[in-house]
Amino acid sequence: MSDSPAVAGLVLAAGAGTRFGGPKALARTADGTPWVALAVSSLADAGCREVVVALGAGADDARALVPARADVVVIDHWAEGLSATLRAALPEAARRADAVVVVPVDTPEMPSEVVRRIVAAAGAAGAALRGALVQAVYHGVPGHPALLGSGHIDDLTRTLSGDRGARAYLVAHGVTDVECADMWSGADHDVP
Repeated sequence: MSDSPAVAGLVLAAGAGTRFGGPKALARTADGTPWVALAVSSLADAGCREVVVALGAGADDARALVPARADVVVIDHWAEGLSATLRAALPEAARRADAVVVVPVDTPEMPSEVVRRIVAAAGAAGAALRGALVQAVYHGVPGHPALLGSGHIDDLTRTLSGDRGARAYLVAHGVTDVECADMWSGADHDVP
C-alpha cells in the first residue's frame, strides 16, 4: 500500500453548457482530445487513486470519451444545477478516499502540478486529510481545483442548493486558499 494520501478525483461534467453551446462533457481541444480525458489524466497524474466523472447532459455520448481508468456516475437531476451534481457525486467519490479533489471539465489546461500543490497543502493522510478544505486561488481569486476532506462531505452536501458550488461552505469552515497563479491562469471555458 502506498504512503501517499488516499485522494480521489471528481470531474464535474454534467451540465448542459448553455453558454458554451452544448454539454462540455463532449468538448474537445483543437487536436481532438476530449476535455474529460484531460481532466481525468490531470487528476490521475497528480496521484488521485481513483477518478469519478459526473455526467448528465449528453451522458450517452460523453461516456465513450471517459478513459477506462475512471468511473462514471450519471446524475439524473443534473438540470437542477451544480448542487444536484455535487450532492450525487461527492459521496460516491468520498467513499473511496480520505479526500476528494474536485475539478470542472471546462479547465482543460489545468496542469497536474496544481492538483499536487493543493493536496500537499491539505496535509498527511488520515484524520488531517479527512478534515481538510483547500482551494486553489489565482491572484487571490478562488478557482479550481478544490480539495474536500471526506469528513465534510455529509455536512457540505446538506448545504448545497441551486446552481451554486461549495465556496460558501468552504469559507464558513476555514478553507485554506493556495495561490497557484505561478503555474496556470485558472481560466475555465464558458463560451466556445
